[in-house]
Amino acid sequence: MEGPIPVVDFLPYSLANHCADDDQLAALAGQLIHAFSTTGFVYLWHHGIPPAQIERVFRVSEKFFALPKDAKQKYARPADNNHGWVTLERESLNPSRPGDLKEAFNVTWVEKPPAWPMAELPEFRDVVLNFYDKCRKLSLHILELVARGLHVKDVKGFVNSHKFMGSGPNATALRLLHYPPVPAETKPDQVRCGEHSDYGSITLLFQDKVPGLEVLNRDGVYVQAPIIENAVLVNIGDLMQRWTSDRLVSTKHRVLLPTDRQQMRQSLAFFVHPDDDVMISCLDGSNKYEPITAKGYLDQRFEATY
Repeated sequence: MEGPIPVVDFLPYSLANHCADDDQLAALAGQLIHAFSTTGFVYLWHHGIPPAQIERVFRVSEKFFALPKDAKQKYARPADNNHGWVTLERESLNPSRPGDLKEAFNVTWVEKPPAWPMAELPEFRDVVLNFYDKCRKLSLHILELVARGLHVKDVKGFVNSHKFMGSGPNATALRLLHYPPVPAETKPDQVRCGEHSDYGSITLLFQDKVPGLEVLNRDGVYVQAPIIENAVLVNIGDLMQRWTSDRLVSTKHRVLLPTDRQQMRQSLAFFVHPDDDVMISCLDGSNKYEPITAKGYLDQRFEATY
């Protein structure tokens, strides 16, 4: 990562703008490709998801995580899919460290209708699913611009590889993330979220006002990602790096323990994945990486995390 994370005005292709011309889209695509091929991260202004809607998700998320543990346990993530509550220290995104000091509620498509905390929080499902849909639409705008910027022959190729987000066999997940106050006793080298790169195509991250995310720069030093109000932070995932033969870079990041150990933190992360049966092979025809299905790759990564 060279210098600070770039900030790009996404207004020409925001969810609220449908009048962009080809020149505007080409310019915007070029900015994204520059960011994704150097830092792997970019902040987007004017993305089109209303701040009030994001705030509603933060508030309902906060209410869920404040529930007693036995209430949350009713909605725990099962072994056979990725939907539901993930308890504190259940994940180790850096397997060399102890379990991460965070909990999550994952929202993803499952064939059998999942359990939602409707008895405790009647508004939870609608608030979260409406936000999921906005994130889905925004991610498709971004993926189309990535294809434009890479001069992919089929400009809708990435979009068409993600057509089942939220509605079919596709692992895209919205994660409501909660970092509670740090307990008095912690394990050696324990952090809130271990060093890792994301698994999929791209990730959208909405942060509260509490900093904590650090991103690895090209000098091998972790630097803090600033909080930019009303901007979404977007980064490239490992599958997209593989798909583009390393043209776009998936950058490691982490969340350490805060100086003020009583400080709680929240974020909303939308992890975008191709449809399960999409074959990921190098777009440039180089065969730098062996072809693999999106589901096959994700299964390998989950096995190492849980």
